[in-house]
Amino acid sequence: MYAVIETGGKQLRVEKGQQIYVEKIAAEAGDEVVLDKVCLISDGDIRIGKPYLEGAKVTCKVEKQGKEKKIRIFQYKSKKGSTRVRQGHRQPYTKLTVEDIVG
Repeated sequence: MYAVIETGGKQLRVEKGQQIYVEKIAAEAGDEVVLDKVCLISDGDIRIGKPYLEGAKVTCKVEKQGKEKKIRIFQYKSKKGSTRVRQGHRQPYTKLTVEDIVG
């Protein structure tokens, strides 16, 4: 059994027991999160929502909050000495474990 959920502007295919990384969710480690934007559920037969399935939900446990590895951003304009910009970015994420799929 699997489901396609939408969170953080992205769609993910999840199964029970799977660990996933999503955009940061406001929850502490150990909390339970219910994701109700379920686009598709397959348990032998496939049910597709328009755009979401009513009454379907995916229950997840928050494992941890964290930040990804830093990416370096460097911008410059050639032949101009003063237009060089260096910056970094670390995207926050939430690690979830899928506990149950209901639908």
